[in-house]
Amino acid sequence: MSELELWLLFLAVGLGTFALRLSFIQFHAQLRLPAVLNRALTYVPASVLAALVLPSVVNSGVDGELSLLSPRTLAALAAALVAWKTKNILFTLFSGMAVLWLLQSLG
Repeated sequence: MSELELWLLFLAVGLGTFALRLSFIQFHAQLRLPAVLNRALTYVPASVLAALVLPSVVNSGVDGELSLLSPRTLAALAAALVAWKTKNILFTLFSGMAVLWLLQSLG
């Protein structure tokens, strides 16, 4: 593959990605989603956050093993408890990070 073909491929992929994302933004007001889909979309931010955090919690032990006494696991459990009690995302994030930093500073 020549250098020109590679740059044309990058340009085509970039334009395709831009067009796909623009279509959702541009046609959002004209598109009416079913109520069940709108309800399902409210859970997307929480599921994305869980997908980002869970791998580091699960692989927090020695050699990638799950350890229930690791700082990350304990902080995740504390954050889950705060989320369950308060149902507030900011309190959940702040409490989880505070517990993690406290446990890491204690050694």
